[in-house]
Amino acid sequence: IDGFLTEKNHPLQYGEIVEKCSKEYAVPKELIYAVIKTESGFDEKAISSKGAMGLMQMMPSTFEWISCDLLREDLDVGMLYDPETNIRLAGKLLKQIDKTLKISPSTPIEDRLSIILACYNGGIGHVCDARRLAKSNGEDYNSWEVVARYLKQKADPEIYQSDLVRHGRFTGSRQTEAYVREVMKRYDVYRRMVTDKQI
Repeated sequence: IDGFLTEKNHPLQYGEIVEKCSKEYAVPKELIYAVIKTESGFDEKAISSKGAMGLMQMMPSTFEWISCDLLREDLDVGMLYDPETNIRLAGKLLKQIDKTLKISPSTPIEDRLSIILACYNGGIGHVCDARRLAKSNGEDYNSWEVVARYLKQKADPEIYQSDLVRHGRFTGSRQTEAYVREVMKRYDVYRRMVTDKQI
């Protein structure tokens, strides 16, 4: 399925870490697997052109922010290549995003996860701007379809210069939508695998 069931990068390789992270931060394990596959293809040493590192492609600046309360003197950015450190910090970040967004509990899980993923990829500030714009126009700001539409509009000067927009212009909506679509597709694949007890 999806070209990832090889001996080298089968998700079971990180099963124990993912299970632990999923329970600690209440993030679906299938989502964690899907993000890892999409971000790095299960390559622990992956590094992007922008400097994102490791399995879940954490940025060094995010590492410094999200790990600041761990109170450990031995933390350094190179630890992002360590699978457990990378997965746990990314899980913590996903949980923090979810907490910050305050999405209604009645929101469908697909919308909730899609909005969280958009924040992970495109930045929480831009997504919050899009939700604020949607709310001001009486639309459902917990709907990913609606939020995605307003993210796209943030490339328009008439929109991003609005008083409702606090994080400026956003030109990455196409990339963010593609990212969300890809991760959610893999999330569904992993959910089926869990049902079939393949992972």
